[in-house]
This record gives sequence, C-alpha cells and structure tokens, in this order.
Amino acid sequence: MKKVLRVLGLLVAGLVFLGACAATFVQVRGIPSYDVPKLKLAPVAYTPARIEHGRRLAMSICASCHFDKKTGRFSGQELKDIPAQFGRFYSANITSDKAHGIGGWTDAQVVTLLRTGIGPDGRIRSVMPSFERLSDEDVLSIVAFLRSGEAEVQPASQTSHVQEPSFFGNVLANTIIQPAELPAKPILQPNPADAVAFGNYLVTSRYKCYDCHSGDILKTDSKNPEKSFGYMGGGSVLQDAEGHDIISRNLTADPETGTGDWTAEQFTQAMKYGKSPNGVLRYPMPKYSLVTDDEARAIFAYLRTVPVIKNATPEDGSAAVAAK
Repeated sequence: MKKVLRVLGLLVAGLVFLGACAATFVQVRGIPSYDVPKLKLAPVAYTPARIEHGRRLAMSICASCHFDKKTGRFSGQELKDIPAQFGRFYSANITSDKAHGIGGWTDAQVVTLLRTGIGPDGRIRSVMPSFERLSDEDVLSIVAFLRSGEAEVQPASQTSHVQEPSFFGNVLANTIIQPAELPAKPILQPNPADAVAFGNYLVTSRYKCYDCHSGDILKTDSKNPEKSFGYMGGGSVLQDAEGHDIISRNLTADPETGTGDWTAEQFTQAMKYGKSPNGVLRYPMPKYSLVTDDEARAIFAYLRTVPVIKNATPEDGSAAVAAK
C-alpha cells in the first residue's frame, strides 16, 4: 500500500512540475509569433471610388479601436472594452508614418494582417479580429484608404504601446487564439439585391457582429460563424467605458428578449445612431453612422432567419433576467 501511495505521490508531483513548467513557458513566451504567410498580390489600384468605400469601411470597422480622438488619426489607443482578466491591450498606430505606423509596409503585408492576424514581424495580433471572410474588394478598398493620404491616416509619430497580457491572456494566445489562413480562392461579395444573403455577409464577414453578440467571445467560430456558441443570442461579457461588465444584447428575433418586436426602422436607428427601443446603446457598441440604410435593413432581414434564442440581458429588465 505504501508503495502505491508513493507512486501516486510521484505522479502528482510530476504533473505539478510539468504544469509549472508549462506555465513558466507560456508566461516567458508571451504572445507567440508565426511564419509570415507568403501572399502574391497584384498592384492595388487606389481609385477614388475604392478610397471612398475603404474610408467608409475603415471608419465603421477599424475606427472604434484604432482612431484616437486626441490626434484625430488612426494612431492607436488603449482598448478599454477588453475584460481586465485578459490584461491590458492597445490598438496599433496604422497611419502612414513609416517609423511608427504602417507607411513602410507593403500592400501584401497589410492584406496578410487583415486576413490572418499576422504582421510582418510574425507576431499574431491576438485581440484583433481577422477578416479572412471579407470580400477581396472590401479588403483592397481598406488598403486604398490607408494609402490615400486622407486626414485620418496622415503620419502620426505615436509609438504603438506594448501589449500587457495577463497570464490568462498569454494562455489564450498560446492555445485558443490561432492565426487564420489566407483564402485559397477569390472571395466575392453577395449581390446586395438579395437582402438575406447580403445581410449574412455583413454580419459574419464585414462587420463581424457575431464576435460580440454571440454567447461567449471565446467560443466563436471564425471559419463557420453560424456555428458559434449562442450565435447572435447575446451574452458575451465586455467592458463599458468605466470598466464595468456589460453584456452584449440578444439580436435574434425572440420577441421578449431579442429584436423580434423591433421594426426594420428601429433596428436601423439603433445600428446607425445608437437609439434602440430600449434606450440609448452604451459603449462598446459603436455607432455605425456610415452604414447605409439598405445595409442595416439587409442585416435586419438576415437576423429574421437566424434561429431564435431566448436570452434576457439587462436591457430587458431585472424580472426578465431573473426568469432566465
């Protein structure tokens, strides 16, 4: 019996030792780096139409993280909506400054970062969404805007802040968070005339609404967004501007806890101007003021096809939440 206990003790000690070694490795390694994918990219035409479309996309997709109101440029800032248990993270300077921004990057390097999350240095941008499903035209339009010389991307000599992940943040960066792959074939945008298909594209690929509005930000599926846990049913824990927890809202068509009793016009007002039937939407929900009414209505039409989830959030009132 003593021999068995001794063997068990040695096994437990060995497991503890291995766990300590793994923890030390993760903490020392920090956010990992990867081999930079090789992308062959034809020269990008910086046409006025593409620049304008790219500006609209960048102001809708990128600005909430990268736009610093103090500089009036995409010079980066602290990301206050990330829960404290993950650490402190900062968006990068993506102005055309060659020393501090992306002015020295090639277009292929910019596209690779957008698609995979891997920068020219091989480091994965662990909290940045990867846009592997974004249409080629949308991606190239963003590149055209970043190269345009518009006021928002004029050179800013602001150094990108070093990331400060917690131990838990480092664990995620070394396990769950993985770079996406470059698309194997061209990605085309659905015809906007097909509202449901176009709305699906906007939700899953362009604006990536499901990242926040599904059940858990750690259980989303970027390859198959509609298979994400609690898809569009809300429940992800984020942070408001004061650092308090805020729960993402249920956007499925449940009439009691979702948007089932909303009209298309009400949804459009909420998305573009932050005015929902339940009151003013709070940070970190951006105001997508540059989204067209047709785009907002397409998203609303698509949401009507998403399987309904009953999931009360604080906007529904304490009684509804208590009844969950």
